[in-house]
This record gives sequence, structure tokens and C-alpha cells, in this order.
Amino acid sequence: MAGKAGQKVTKADIVDSVYEKAGMNRKEIRTVVDLFINEIKDALIEQQIIELRGFGTFEVRVRKGRQKARNPRTGELVSVNSHGIAAFRPGRELKQNVWNIDGPAPDES
Repeated sequence: MAGKAGQKVTKADIVDSVYEKAGMNRKEIRTVVDLFINEIKDALIEQQIIELRGFGTFEVRVRKGRQKARNPRTGELVSVNSHGIAAFRPGRELKQNVWNIDGPAPDES
């Protein structure tokens, strides 16, 4: 699944990559990937923490509400209630593997 930096990888790309590496039936792989994603979603909805060692942790965090938030599209002041957000925290191994990836070059203007 090697590609250009910044290129999107879709669920279909992941299924194809696993198919090429495992040689299993594509339909079965798609089913397993869908089940895996649904398990993560269900756990987050139940406010459970999902820890995938060597990869990272998914969790729900509560973002505090505010009385004076601004709609970025219209500039209108609105109030926002407290709400949950899905958050991902990369594991140590993943952090180390992506640490030295070069980003875009800074402007030299």
C-alpha cells in the first residue's frame, strides 16, 4: 500500500492491500475490516477505550460547552453544549516511525 505522501488511503485500498498480502477472498477481507471498524465504533459509543498496542488508542473525550462560540461560516455568535468527540492518540511505536517524516518545506519568501 505504498503511495505518494499525503495521498488518501480508503477502506477499499486497505482491503486490496490485505488481499494481495494474505491471498484470502476479497469479500471475506471486506467483511472482517467492516466488523473491525464497527467494533471500534460500538466501543466508542459505549465510551470504552480501545488500545491497539504498537498503533495507538481511541477514546471519547468530552469537549466543554461554551456560551460564546462563533459559527465560522457566518460569524454569528452561538452557544454550544458540552459534547463528546472521538480522539486518537498514537502509540510510542507509531510516533517514532512517523517522527522523521519531512513535511512541506517552509516558505523562503
